[in-house]
Amino acid sequence: MFEQFAAERVNIGEASVFVRYGGEGPPLLLLHGHPRTSATWHRVAPVLVRRGFTVVCPDLRGYGRSRGPAPTLDHAAHSKRAVAEDMVGVMRALGHEHFGLVGHDRGAAVALRLVLDHPAAVTRVAFLDGLPISEHLKRADARFATAWWHWFFFAQPDIPERVINADPDAWYRGDSQKMGVGNHDEWRAATRNPDVVRAMLEDYRAGLTIDREQEEADYAEGARVHCPVLVLWSLRDDLEDLYGDPRDVWQDWAHDVRGYGIDSGHHMAEDAPGPLSAALGDFFTH
Repeated sequence: MFEQFAAERVNIGEASVFVRYGGEGPPLLLLHGHPRTSATWHRVAPVLVRRGFTVVCPDLRGYGRSRGPAPTLDHAAHSKRAVAEDMVGVMRALGHEHFGLVGHDRGAAVALRLVLDHPAAVTRVAFLDGLPISEHLKRADARFATAWWHWFFFAQPDIPERVINADPDAWYRGDSQKMGVGNHDEWRAATRNPDVVRAMLEDYRAGLTIDREQEEADYAEGARVHCPVLVLWSLRDDLEDLYGDPRDVWQDWAHDVRGYGIDSGHHMAEDAPGPLSAALGDFFTH
């Protein structure tokens, strides 16, 4: 995976971030979702390099090989604001003050926080299979709770750690053929690490508390995304089934929204790398 990409650990204040990067040209920061690592982009990143971009793929704080501080009672140590600060620090360490931004799943929540907190840094942003956390929770009816029950299970203290760590392979099911062997092996090693599992759960605990509160406060104060926005969603996942056209939700958060559904399961970087790479390459070539 990631031939001709560099890999290193970047120390950013309280966090140590593992990052892969390669290529030349305008920088793109790709943020993975749960429970993946930066390796999820292994079929997309090389294509974007060939399209003329510098591509940066970090592990989010606590995921994969990145590490952050111990969890805090208010979950702020794993908040999207803290992770977004990590990502800005990584990009600056690599010499990029301005960049395009892509976030999938939980990475989309980080991407929203990053573009709200650091609007001057982001030229364009793509949200993949993601909505603002506060918008999910505003619509949390019985259908949402049934389909996305793990959000609320993960929020419980201690119990999820005991359940997941008892048999992580049974909980985090992966297919090496679909994911790619190297990606699968990296993901499997991460999900067998209790510290990674704890950090991933803290990501969700922060989502239901401090992240939601910060999003709601920003929205009430009129904060919006001013750069162009691309919204892509998996047609074989349930985002559109639950909410209708995701672009309609994002219209309340951004001034310039475009996008469409991709014939894919939830992990579109693995399931549909060709259509995804084409969509991102076209959007960020402007």
